[in-house]
Amino acid sequence: MAEIQVSAEGGDVYHVRVTEADGSSEHHVTATAQDIERFSPGTDTEGLIEESFRFLLEREPKESILGRFELPVIARYFPEYPKEIRRRLAR
Repeated sequence: MAEIQVSAEGGDVYHVRVTEADGSSEHHVTATAQDIERFSPGTDTEGLIEESFRFLLEREPKESILGRFELPVIARYFPEYPKEIRRRLAR
């Protein structure tokens, strides 16, 4: 299982490090207050980003995840993302 570390860089940008047995990858994700409200109201930003990476890692290897992106971009590649991420974080 991957270890996912999320830390704030400043503003709405977050640094994400994904570590697995075969190495690690680093990513920069922009998540605004509007994104949090849209995808999982009441959730902390770090929790939403971490679970979003778990969602992505179930569908593609860490090396295929964009190095820099805005959180809503996930829904363009995976239309089920908004519904699924709300379901996961409602637990």
